[in-house]
Amino acid sequence: MTFKSLGLSDAFIKAVEEKGYTTPSPIQQKAIPHILQGKDVLASAQTGTGKTAGFTLPVLQYLVETKHEKYRPLRALVLTPTRELAAQVYENVREYSKYVDIKSAVIFGGVKPASQIATLRRGVDILVATPGRLLDLHDQKAVSFKRIDVLILDEADRMLDMGFARDLNKLISFMPTKRQNLMFSATFSDDIKKLASGILNNPVEVETAPQNATAQKVSHKVYKIDKKRKTEFTIKLIKDNNIDQVLIFTRTKHGANKLTQNLVKAKISAAAIHGNKSQGARTKALQNFKENSIKVLVATDIAARGLDIPLLPHVINYELPNVPEDYVHRIGRTGRAGAEGEAISLVCSEETEYQSEIEKILKERLETSIIEGFEPIDTAPPKRAATQSKGSFGKKKKGGNSGSSNENKPKGKPHFKGNKPANASGSRRTGAPKKKRY
Repeated sequence: MTFKSLGLSDAFIKAVEEKGYTTPSPIQQKAIPHILQGKDVLASAQTGTGKTAGFTLPVLQYLVETKHEKYRPLRALVLTPTRELAAQVYENVREYSKYVDIKSAVIFGGVKPASQIATLRRGVDILVATPGRLLDLHDQKAVSFKRIDVLILDEADRMLDMGFARDLNKLISFMPTKRQNLMFSATFSDDIKKLASGILNNPVEVETAPQNATAQKVSHKVYKIDKKRKTEFTIKLIKDNNIDQVLIFTRTKHGANKLTQNLVKAKISAAAIHGNKSQGARTKALQNFKENSIKVLVATDIAARGLDIPLLPHVINYELPNVPEDYVHRIGRTGRAGAEGEAISLVCSEETEYQSEIEKILKERLETSIIEGFEPIDTAPPKRAATQSKGSFGKKKKGGNSGSSNENKPKGKPHFKGNKPANASGSRRTGAPKKKRY
């Protein structure tokens, strides 16, 4: 199958080919024809499978074919949960529309709104935005949604996680009821289906990977480590294996900063990216990481969905996420577009329940080992009810171990598989968590 056979015009095929793509991915093959036909779509696919192009290309073609000659009202809106994802989607919109007369813009918090307001007043066909800043600008009458033809919710499940349900409902209330709606998500959770039922009209459901699946070419490994020695072990992993590019996840902003400082002290180039960092600092850190001028990017889960890093070979979970689905999103940064990747998790005694919950959602045991000299001597806390995830969890976990049967003490040093550097080049919903404005 080719992009032309999907019904895309030559201008978009040329732009796609210039990015090195000749064959549409499964999600693109399934979603693009339906979108071109004007149908509402509810699509789920794991990260790194071409979801962005799956909605960007057909929406851009629609805008070109129905373009107003004399004026340029906002007609397509893409909503994303984070600044990084908004910037990534916007860049794709720009690249795919380079051979057509389409005006696009991106809006998010962390920067002064004056330039964004000026851009909107000059006229925009398609806008990529985060909910918080977009609502602010709408309150200032800097943007109108009266002519919206297409609404796209990207990473819709993450928007729910971050407490944007109320903002989404408010934004949608300002739009025409007659419009095309597209919802893309990494998972098909019950909450997502509930949200979709209040927004989409008779949607076509498109799914290209099992719910909560990780990329097939990603290998998973767990090291049981004493909590106080995680930093030391992380440094050893990177140095002993000459790792040139690795994304490390922590649970807290403070933890990200502290780990970054310790890596730098160990003469490992690193930067942190999280919600307390200015937009400029976040953009600079990501760019330096992509260009391989720093080896390590330490991130909180705000970055789990919005980072586009080509051929990222390694991800380290310095701390396991307390919501198992977030493991899938973290690991989705590696093993993208068919490339191989490796996911390393450092698990202390108090995190064994988290590992068990992750194994349940993945439906597989994670290879677990203990490294001689780094054996966990910390003790697990008293048994507690398992953290309620967005799936079927919430039952009290019996036992304090992950249940992994292949624990061992391998001789020699821990290693990553492959040490070559990367080639960097409105629904009703109550009880929503407090929203964060990005």
